[in-house]
This record gives sequence, structure tokens and C-alpha cells, in this order.
Amino acid sequence: MTDSVRRLDATSLESAHRDVTVPGYDRAATTTGIVHLGVGGFHRAHQAVYLDELMALGRASDWAICGVGVLPADAHMRDVLREQDHLYTVAVRHPDGSLTTRVVGAMTDYLFAPDDPAAVVRRMADPATRIVSLTITEGGYALDQVTARADTDPPTAFSLLADALALRREAGETPFTVMSCDNVEDNGLIAKAALTAYAQTVDPDLADWIGEHVRFPGSMVDRITPATTDADRDEVAEQTGLHDEWPVVCEPFRQWVLEDHDGDHGSDHRPPWEEVGVQVVPDVRPFERMKLRLLNGGHQVLGHLGYLAGHRWVHEAAQDPAVGALLGAYLEREAVPSFEPPEGTDLSDYARTVRERFASPAIRDSLERICAQTSDRLPKFVLPVVRDQLAAGGDVRLGALVVAGWARYAEGTDEQGDAIDVVDPRRDELMAAAAAQHDDPTAFLRVTDVFGDLAEHDRFVTAYVAALEGLHTDGVRRTVERVLAET
Repeated sequence: MTDSVRRLDATSLESAHRDVTVPGYDRAATTTGIVHLGVGGFHRAHQAVYLDELMALGRASDWAICGVGVLPADAHMRDVLREQDHLYTVAVRHPDGSLTTRVVGAMTDYLFAPDDPAAVVRRMADPATRIVSLTITEGGYALDQVTARADTDPPTAFSLLADALALRREAGETPFTVMSCDNVEDNGLIAKAALTAYAQTVDPDLADWIGEHVRFPGSMVDRITPATTDADRDEVAEQTGLHDEWPVVCEPFRQWVLEDHDGDHGSDHRPPWEEVGVQVVPDVRPFERMKLRLLNGGHQVLGHLGYLAGHRWVHEAAQDPAVGALLGAYLEREAVPSFEPPEGTDLSDYARTVRERFASPAIRDSLERICAQTSDRLPKFVLPVVRDQLAAGGDVRLGALVVAGWARYAEGTDEQGDAIDVVDPRRDELMAAAAAQHDDPTAFLRVTDVFGDLAEHDRFVTAYVAALEGLHTDGVRRTVERVLAET
């Protein structure tokens, strides 16, 4: 740090440059109303920002966030936030490359579950906590990829939730709301299934009580937040005059659609988020499908094929004439026809917005990030489109090419012969299947825990095998061009 740059904390806010938005409210006068499990870049650039904006309006002072780290790797986040009085910077990068910066103060505490799980349970059991929200990633729900049902041995998050709700029940207190903000279709129902399945194994009466009394609203959340780099830290420090060890850089676009069956928030229900742009609706499922199948599915279209072709950034893949054309065609020809749009929404316009966001060079989002954990992602984002198209007699050739791209990527080398670090919870199984597919082209599809019975659908298998053969013999661009011409 230079003499002109101070470390970000509560005492240095007055030194921030004049164009930086800083908390103008009294953080010491706020009280915790939300406990959030899984504090990463997305939560800090999305849900916490909405709450920070409410507090800046003089609202929601009793809804401050206590973050919770669930995994051992979250220790670094704990240390950074503690040193910074739980303040951090959100830097919005605009298409012209410029930044607007905001120091967010809505998070006022952070607990690290591996050190003291009892402290987390006590905080959630406190009657002041009215919402426990989750961004624990798609893999955090211990879902069966084929049935989308929760396993009975979920990760730590659900044991913490169950223990806290058991204390609330014993004390005769109203339970908190469990609010999933992960990219999982029917995320509210899935969170309920995961929690009640776990509770059933330890206390069936508790499981029944949870099923009857706990709210599990669904939500759709959207904002691209690439991993923070050292260059980002340096740029934020120059822009703000404050050194933030872990700022968040994000795109200008954001969306949050929240399900609320009661129609109004009330003092003990939720903050009045609609006052800062959150869409509150009685049924979030059409919005979920739109985002998961078009935006998240679109990432899967670009990821493996773009990486194989030699790109390393999302915008490079989106701007590639062949891969970018595949993205547009997949969205319009297969993803959009696979579901009914939310009322009043033009899906073609939304798809166009997705393509524009991906193509922006200002957001340096890595394909490596997009390609990680694919066995948790592609079955939720792409395979539902494939299955619905098969059921309706629709085209699946572009979806088959996307899946073939993953299978080719899992072989562990790109088209230039460079090694690929395959990051996936099923890495060994997937790479073994990919290694066998030169002699057995459907070997990858027969990983049934991921694909179910997809290998039994002749129309999909024919398109998949042709695409995989093309990727092996002709490469990404020629194969994409051929498939696009055929469709």
C-alpha cells in the first residue's frame, strides 16, 4: 500500500475518494436479522447490495447480515472480513471498462462454522434471526443429478439449519425462513427436501414440524461476478483510495425475483426489498427456468467448446464466429422453445441480452470457472432442455453438441494439445469414461448418475455420437459450423 491508500475498515471510510459510495447509516445501530450461509462474491455483489441500498434509505436497520463460512476454505474470507470490520467494496465494471464503486456495510458479523458450529446454531436460533439465506452452490444440496431429489446425508449447512430449528421449536419460537439463492430449479422446494430429509434421520417429529411451519421461498438471482484478481485489487485501491483485500467486481446487470405467497412483507417476514428493485411474485418458477436454461445454460454452451478451441475468457468464446453463433442458435432453437416464459417476458429479447452480457470484454470471466463442477451444473442447466425437447419431439442436436463438448473436454487436453485441469467432484469417473470413448463413443453418456437413461434415447445418441466424432476429427469450429448448417 502507498501512503495515499489506507486499509479499508470502519476508521478509514472518511478517507475514501469522493466518488465512492460509502455507508451513510449508523452500522452500530443495526441488528442482525439475516444469517447467510456461503458468503462468496455473488452474495456480496447481489443480496447484500440490495440490503445496503435499503439501509441507505433509512430502512431495514434490523435486517443486518451475519455471514457464515461453512467450508474450511472459508477461513480466508473470515480473516479478511474481520480485519475490515466486515466492510468490502463492490466495483461495477461497465462496458467501457470504467468502474463505479460502493463500500457495502450491510454485513456486520461473520462466523466460521468449522471453528465453532455451536455459535452458528445459537445465532440462527436467536429469535432476532428471521431469515437464513443460502448460496452454497449447486452441489451444496446433495442432490441426485437424475431425480433431483435430496440425499439423506446433506452437507454441513443442513445439519446447522436443523439444529437451529430444533432449538426454535423447543423454545416455542416462530421458525426462521430458509431462503435459497442458488442456481437450482425449484430451489425453495429443493432446500426444503434436503432439510427435511436430514431432519427425518435425526428426529422425525422435527421433520414434520419443519414441513408444516418453515417458509422456503423460491428465488431467481442473476449477476455475473468473476473471481477477484490482484489486478482488480490494485484498480479498486486506485479508484477508491482504500485497500480492500477482497473486493468484488461485477457487471452492471442484476436481477432478483423472490417468491412471496403472502403478498406483503410485514415486520417479521422480510425486508421491503421491492423498494430497491426486487421483483416479488407469487410463483418464481418461470423466472428460474428462464435464467437457468438461457443464462446458465448459455455458459455451458460456451465453456467447454470455447476452451477446447483455445479461448480462456467468456467474452472471447462469445465473440468467436462459430462458438458465438452456436450460443445464439442453441438459445433460440432449443432452450427458448423448451418452456413457457414468465408473463410479459420476451424470451428472444432476454436471450439477446444474455449474448450481449457474455460478449462484453469488460467482465473478464474465465472459462476455467465456467467449466468447473460441470457434473453439478450441466444436468441442471442443459439436460432439462434436452429432455423436454425429446419429449416434445423438438430438436436436440445443438444440446447434443454441447454435451459432446464436455465429453471431449473431459479427455484432459485441448485442441492445441495443452493439458486441461478438469475440476469436478466426479473427475476420476468422468475422465475414465472420456478416455474410453474413442473405442466406445457412448461411454461418457453411460455415467448414469449424471445422465440417467439419456443413452437409451436413440435420437439424442445419434446426434451426440456424430458431434463427438466431429470434435475428434475436425475440431470445434468445423463441427459447430456443420451442425449449425444441418439444423
